[in-house]
Order: sequence, then structure tokens, then C-alpha cells
Amino acid sequence: TCFLALAGFNCGTAPSTGSPDCASLAEQVKASVPELTSVSSALVSAKSLNVSSVFNSAAFCRFNGTVPYPENNTVLFEVWLPESGSYNGRFLAVGNGGLAGTIDYAAMVENLNKGFATAGGDSGHRAADNNNGDAYPGGIYLPFLHDRNQVLAWIRNSIALFTTPAKQIASLYYAEPPSHAYYKGCSTGGAQGFALAEYHPELFDGIVAGCPGNWYSHLALSFLWNQQVSLASSQCAPEPNSTYASQDSAFIPQETLTFIRDSILDKCDTLDGVADRVIENPLTCSFDLSTLACTSSSANTSACLTPAQITAAEQIYAGPRHFQTNASLYPGFDLGSESEWINQEGRLSLSFSLPLLQNMVLDDLSYNGSTFDWAGDVQALDEKVGSLIDSTSTNLTAFKGHGGKLIVTQGWADPYNAATWPIQHSEDVEKVTGDRKDWASLFMVPGGGHCGGASSYPQVPSKQSSLEALVEWVEKGAAPTELLGSEPADGSSRTRKLCPWPQTAKLVGTNANDSGSYVCS
Repeated sequence: TCFLALAGFNCGTAPSTGSPDCASLAEQVKASVPELTSVSSALVSAKSLNVSSVFNSAAFCRFNGTVPYPENNTVLFEVWLPESGSYNGRFLAVGNGGLAGTIDYAAMVENLNKGFATAGGDSGHRAADNNNGDAYPGGIYLPFLHDRNQVLAWIRNSIALFTTPAKQIASLYYAEPPSHAYYKGCSTGGAQGFALAEYHPELFDGIVAGCPGNWYSHLALSFLWNQQVSLASSQCAPEPNSTYASQDSAFIPQETLTFIRDSILDKCDTLDGVADRVIENPLTCSFDLSTLACTSSSANTSACLTPAQITAAEQIYAGPRHFQTNASLYPGFDLGSESEWINQEGRLSLSFSLPLLQNMVLDDLSYNGSTFDWAGDVQALDEKVGSLIDSTSTNLTAFKGHGGKLIVTQGWADPYNAATWPIQHSEDVEKVTGDRKDWASLFMVPGGGHCGGASSYPQVPSKQSSLEALVEWVEKGAAPTELLGSEPADGSSRTRKLCPWPQTAKLVGTNANDSGSYVCS
């Protein structure tokens, strides 16, 4: 049944030539979707919009609108509708990052250029209204964290709030509904992807969730843990480029982090049969940090570890634990990721952990985290924060049941998210929802970073063909057997074969820099 017919609109096919009328779109939307406010539409000519040095390849109709939700709140959203000759017939929504509050225009133009009718929103609050930034010293007030509806919109509901009207807008513009609906997001956007599968399972045919922070409350705990174990008596992190280190300091400066990583690569790089300074599967690597301990003859303290630094690194590998039960609260980091830890030692806690604790748990902007109770305060965080922003259900049967497909990607050298979290969650989901092979797939990226390349692994391809694989899976029933990794930051033409976990890539050909030389096994 064509829902547009119920509103008195033509449900015929789009014209085979020419483009729909962008100028009149806003008026059509006002008539057919009256709940929207502040609507406008304007034609953007080809190659005239520059988003982070990426231009729109084709002309498109740019629609702006506002979706109201409870307590006088709104989601600001846009729909970018490519001209008919460039439109692939599909709808795609993009997610947000971090604390959100803005539309991800870079993701929008990337997917617009692939032919999708692309929509994005600001997550239901404005970054400009929230003093986003480091929380220490003095605290930082984030108004949206004091509004339950805005908190729920941030990760759980905002994508759903604009997706239904955005689909209607695309249907009006092209005179027929999109053939399929997709979602792609990373980090907070990955969390939003899991929230869609859990709370809004029928909205999308396929979801790409990259580096998902879907256990957001405990991801924030891991930031706090890593700050505390690496700073010991200090709550104020040295500057990221600081060389500060002493026998009684647990802080590990960048050059020492790189030294640890390089030492581990020296031992484990070739476990996969390829000498490329990347570990294919860090879980196959073992390393004794005590072999890097400073001695009385150590002249270069950046090329050895103090006892306090060894303890700190071991605690970062272990991850946060409950002080009463010793239960794991979030996975730790993996061997080979050390060169990406510098912000774990302070900045991430200041930017994410403390704002949540100050604004939502303790209502105390002077709180600096030093007295955090790794038992009672964990329970308070779960009740006041986790219940509103986490999307960790292992029961995704509704999404699976309507034919939804899910692709998750995760970098092994992610500087934010512990890489084994998606593995752990994927295994837990499979126990409840059933075999993953016909509806969900996880792809780990050796040396990969957070939503792209890791700065300390410039030779690793930064792009993955996750969306292309998702479309094939949804529309042709072809479950992905591999993804293509491409575009490394070093500018080389190296490509990498990414395999569905727990498979890994094995070299069978002669060119180690060509994905075609590998098989997944």
C-alpha cells in the first residue's frame, strides 16, 4: 500500500528524464507532513558544496526541517536528494559522533556522492547550546544532560524521529518510495545503529555500526579507569606531547607508548606470515612487559618502563573492574594498540566521563573523579545514565525477524573503544538471537583506528566497503564473505582483505599489498 495515496498524492513512478521540482518541495512537505516546522528546500548545483575538501559530485535538492518531540524539544535535520540521474533509488540515514549536537555533513556528502537520498540530524540538541569541551578543572555544564528527553534522543531516538519524515520527503520528491532504507554510523553513530536495531527494528533494512560505543556508560568508565591508573596521584594529565616521566609516575608519554608498540610488533608482526608492522589478530600475540623494564644502566627512559608504568599498562590491558566483585566492567585494550593510548591517559575522561558524572550522576560540577567508588558509583551510573543511553540488548530478534542485516566494523588499534567489546557483544547476541551468519557480521580491522585509520598505522587502509557489502546482502541475499580495505593515510595503493570474525586474512599470493593475495580462513 502506498502511504502517499492516503494523503492524496500521486504514487506513480518518477519521471525517466529531468529532475523533480526542488523549489516546490517545501510546500508539498508542509501539506503532507504538517508536524514538521521550519521547512525549506533549495537546489544546490553540482560541485558547489565543499565539506572538508569533498565536493558534491551531482546537483541535489537540500531540504531542511525540524521534528518536534516531547517537552518543546526538536531535532534539526536535513535530507539531501540527488538529481534523478544520480539517484540510486535508496535512502540512507547517517549518525552522529561524540556528544553530537551537529549534523555530520561529511558523512552526508560522502553518501550523497554514492547516489543515496541522504538524511542526517543533530541528535535532538544543539552543540552551540552546550559548552562541549574538557570537564576539568571547574566542571562543565551540559544542559542536554539535564533533560531526560534530550538524553533519550541523543543516542536512542533521534535517528528514528527524523527517518520517517525523511523517507516521506524522498517519496514526495521522486514520486515513489525509496526501494530500501539503510543506516550508517560510527562511534556514537555505531551506538545509534544498535539502538535502532533494538528500539526501532523495522525502520531500516540494513545497518552499518562502526566502532560502536553502544555500552556508552561503561565506555566512559574505561576512560576514567585508564586516566586513574596512568596518572596515579595526579588528576591533571600532562599535555599530549609531554615527555614527562619519572620513577614514581605511572604516566606513559607518547614516545614510550610507541616504544612499547614497536617492541610488541618486533615479536608478533610475522605471526600472520606477513612482515608489514601490523598484527592480523592481536589475540594470538603474547608479550611480557617486564622485558622492557628500566635498569640502572638505562640511559633513555623513553625506551624502557618504570615499575609504575608497567603496572599502568597492565591495568589498561585488563580494563576496569568492580572493586567489590572483581567483575569486568569493560574490556581492556589489546597488544599493538599502545601507540594510540595517549588520550586514554586523560583527555577522554575529561571530555566524556566527567561530564556524565558531573551532570547526570552526582549533579556536582566540581567533581573531578578522584573519589569515584568503583562499586557504588558504578551502580549509580548504570541507573542514571546507562538506562538512558546504552543499547546493549542481546535480544535483537525483532530486527532479525523483519529481515534486517547488520554489519559491525571495529579497528584493533582504536584509540577510543576497546577492540574486543564488539567481539564480546556479538557473541552474547548470538547466544540469545541465534546464529549470526544470516543476519549479522563483524569485521575486525588489523591496525585500524576509530572510524578510519589510526595515526600510528598510516600504512593501514582507512576505508572499508561495509555499505556496499550491506546493500548486496539486503538486496541480493549475498552475505559478505569479505570487505575491501582501501585508501591508507600514507597515500599508497595498498588494499587489505577484511574477514568476517573469527576468520582472518591469510597470504596465499605474492603481493602482500594487494587484498587479492589473501583468503579468509
